[in-house]
Amino acid sequence: MSARVEQIQARLTDAFAPLHLEVIDDSARHAGHAGAAAGGGHFQVRIVSGRFRGLPLLARHRLVYEALRPLLEAQIHALAIEAHAPGERASGTDPAIS
Repeated sequence: MSARVEQIQARLTDAFAPLHLEVIDDSARHAGHAGAAAGGGHFQVRIVSGRFRGLPLLARHRLVYEALRPLLEAQIHALAIEAHAPGERASGTDPAIS
C-alpha cells in the first residue's frame, strides 16, 4: 500500500468513521497524463458513513474533498468518489453498503 493511499485512508477515517472504506490508486493507468507528470495521483474512493445520511451527492463529495484538502494541491490530481450512507444500495456487492 502506498503512502498516499495510507494518507487518504487516515484522513477519511478521522473525518467519517466509515463502516466501509476502499481507496484504489489508479495512478499507473494514467502514466504520461499531464496531471500525473506533476506528481499528483489518480484515486478512487468508496466510502460508507453515517455522516452521509440525508445528504445529496454534491454535499457528500464536498465533505470528502474538504477532508482531503491538504492532499489535493500536490498528492491528488484526480479523485473518483462513491459516497453512501449505511443501508443505501450501491453498484458493488459489499454487505456494508447494501
